[in-house]
Amino acid sequence: MRLPIYQVDAFTDTVFGGNPAAVVPLERWLPDDRLQAIAAENNLSETAYFVADGSGYELRWFTPTTEIDLCGHATLASAFVIATRLEPHRAFISFATRKAGVLTVNRAGDEFTLDFPAHPPRPGRADPQLLPALGGPLPREILAARDYLVVYDDEATVRALAPDMVRLAGLDRFAVCVTAPATMPGVDFVSRFFAPAHGIPEDPVTGAAHCMLTPYWAMRLGRGRLKARQVSRRGGALDCGLVGDRVLMTGRAVLYLEGQIDV
Repeated sequence: MRLPIYQVDAFTDTVFGGNPAAVVPLERWLPDDRLQAIAAENNLSETAYFVADGSGYELRWFTPTTEIDLCGHATLASAFVIATRLEPHRAFISFATRKAGVLTVNRAGDEFTLDFPAHPPRPGRADPQLLPALGGPLPREILAARDYLVVYDDEATVRALAPDMVRLAGLDRFAVCVTAPATMPGVDFVSRFFAPAHGIPEDPVTGAAHCMLTPYWAMRLGRGRLKARQVSRRGGALDCGLVGDRVLMTGRAVLYLEGQIDV
């Protein structure tokens, strides 16, 4: 079987930046083990698959080791492929997902705005291995939603962290996001994201993490529109907004690769 494949750098306007995602459009769903094998072969943080469903699409995401319930950058990458290759000039795309409900994407020129559920983090008991795994100084606070959110006082600390990935992989939550106020001009907050238990030691830019980051920083800074920067090696930028119980994330994407795979 020959399938089309695209590799898109998301939350960036330059190739080799942002977060690369593989996108594989399908006419029908393949067996789950085949979808997982393709994702493992791609060896990117996410491979997205979608199948046309009426006027929209059904969308799923796989890391190299598992299917996940929500992914921002691969949703942006999928919308980019649809709007620039499969249905040029389409401005609105609706994705049905298996666990995150309906996600929509609006296109305005080169910008794509994702409408995702908000996941406000709450205080709670942290895994005792969390701080030893992260290293570095004591944080300002530790919160959690699906993932841990560890808040530091300054951007330099977030950039300097060198976590123990083996320890992080053994924690009791999906992943760890670290964040701090930004010092760079025009940016409100920075973050990094680690999910080694699911085949992603450090994710370059994580849209789903901003479902947690946006409500936290909106509350702390007292405003609903924010500019975010994920300070991984590749780096990426998002404009974020909190509207009720939804998070709006706006970013750009660029095509790196277009081809076919034989499976």
